[in-house]
Amino acid sequence: MIRSIAILLLLHLTLVLCGEGNPCCSQPCQNRGVCTALSSGAYDCDCTRTGFYGQNCTNPELFTWLKVNLKPAPNTVHYILTHFRGLWNIINKISFLRDGIMRYVLTSRAHLIESPPTYNSDYDYKNWEAYSNLTYFTRTLPPVPLDCPTPMGAVGKKQLPDAKQLAEKLLLRRHFIPDPQGSSLMFAFFAQHFTHQFFKTDMKKGPAFTRAINHGVDLSHIYGEDLQRQNKLRLLKDGKMKYQVLDGEVYPPLVSEVGVDMHYPPHVPESRRFAVGHEAFGLVPGLMMYATIWLREHNRVCEVLQEVHPHWDDERLFQTTRLILIGETIKIVIEDYVQHLSGYFFKLKFDPELLFNSQFQYQNRIASEFNTLYHWHPLMPEDFHIQEEVYSYKQFVFNTSIVVDHGINHLVDSFTHQIAGRVAGGKNLPPALLMVAIKSIENSRQMRYQSLNAYRKRFNMSPYSSFEDLTGETEMAAQLEEMYGHVDAVELYPGLMVEKPRTNAIFGETMVEMGAPYSLKGLLGNPICSPEYWKPSTFGGPVGFQIVNSASLQRLVCNNVKGPCPVASFNVPDVKEASSATINSSTAHAATSDVNPTVIIKERTEL
Repeated sequence: MIRSIAILLLLHLTLVLCGEGNPCCSQPCQNRGVCTALSSGAYDCDCTRTGFYGQNCTNPELFTWLKVNLKPAPNTVHYILTHFRGLWNIINKISFLRDGIMRYVLTSRAHLIESPPTYNSDYDYKNWEAYSNLTYFTRTLPPVPLDCPTPMGAVGKKQLPDAKQLAEKLLLRRHFIPDPQGSSLMFAFFAQHFTHQFFKTDMKKGPAFTRAINHGVDLSHIYGEDLQRQNKLRLLKDGKMKYQVLDGEVYPPLVSEVGVDMHYPPHVPESRRFAVGHEAFGLVPGLMMYATIWLREHNRVCEVLQEVHPHWDDERLFQTTRLILIGETIKIVIEDYVQHLSGYFFKLKFDPELLFNSQFQYQNRIASEFNTLYHWHPLMPEDFHIQEEVYSYKQFVFNTSIVVDHGINHLVDSFTHQIAGRVAGGKNLPPALLMVAIKSIENSRQMRYQSLNAYRKRFNMSPYSSFEDLTGETEMAAQLEEMYGHVDAVELYPGLMVEKPRTNAIFGETMVEMGAPYSLKGLLGNPICSPEYWKPSTFGGPVGFQIVNSASLQRLVCNNVKGPCPVASFNVPDVKEASSATINSSTAHAATSDVNPTVIIKERTEL
């Protein structure tokens, strides 16, 4: 009762100080209540189906009170899942226990994402345009109203800190900080490669818009985002994609042969201008490595299907193979990629049937907040070690010759053994990517994101009470306080980057608790995971279904390289050795002058 009165007094004081401004600027409606400003200067909170009631949706219903008080905090759950290895080894072997826990993980995360979508960057209220216009990224929280007294609503300074100064002081790398979780460059490049298919910001229209036709895992980065590009990349025979053979191995075809648009600067020779589904994959060899592996996998699966169904025509072979590769991708993402990210001893499982008896909508819209939080540029090292060579950023960017000169085997081996950087904790952004971070901050402001604390509350986390609480130290906390004035005014993207990491982890709490619901909803919301699709006949029968259900990163690589198969892992096999080698590299000299930042921004503003 006392707490509710205190909140009301604080809101009243805020409204007095704000004059006749929008009363919703102070975010009076708690617990996902919807605020509507009234003409009288008052406001109304719609608490429908929030589990709370009262003027500001702060009074819990009985069931909500029990759930809130009995449910452990996110960090407690994370601690339990990342400790007690022996217990989890037992649980992982008991099918009904593992299935039950996995079902809870999926439903509890996915239910945090609105479906159907609600807002976009131009509408802070529900309407048909925000729902139906697929050229927008959707929004989880509505934008800050334009008539608020401060950029973040009703708290903080009236002017946000200079984006360049903010990035240089708090984000820029002083020395390379390796990821304590041991993430490899195979992980870093997979993150970049995988998300390119649905994070396609349309910079001509603005950061609120997407060029992606579909809002999810469709492998458009392999096949192209429209039929015109797809048909140019297809061999139109036996279901396969076009390719060329170099040194006895399959690589993507050339732009000159295929005729699709790819983003290459003038210095890249015609013989190394590879053509793939995504026009920017020539940016770094890690992207072209994955593009080559998936090209080989597509053509391999076509051959498997053709043996089983020799009467199938080109179109059916191609379309069925695409569905199989989508299934492989989702399984690898959940059981290898997310498994590594989580650090859990509990073994995650890709099994769509776990949700068949639950209320679940098989559709997805990519949120702009998901796009923003996925800017994991601190993953990038100081330089890139491949076999005995060390490449600076200037030597690495747009150098597709590296892919052929070293070969997929050696790239996989080298990227598996080089450690990536820690993302959370601040001050680990490579100088070569400084301009990309600045642009991310500017884009976020253009879309008027609410504060980091607003998103923490939206995803069932307690808001940070102080700058020291946010950063876990004093130096950056003091700088943040000077820049923002109030912890509730810290912006989403800078807040995610400077947030204190979880113990021995790559991310802070907010990144994981926000990112996981977006990711799992997007993956399991894919049509192939629905009851109508998830059956052997969809994938060409038991053989195709088995390819999906047995997929892993290691198997994907081994099925598509010649000779001895290298270890392919999102986790560096020997973390201490890799960290030492990277930190002590005498050739680590990446600098802003190494690469034209304007080119990188143009090619890719999402990692």
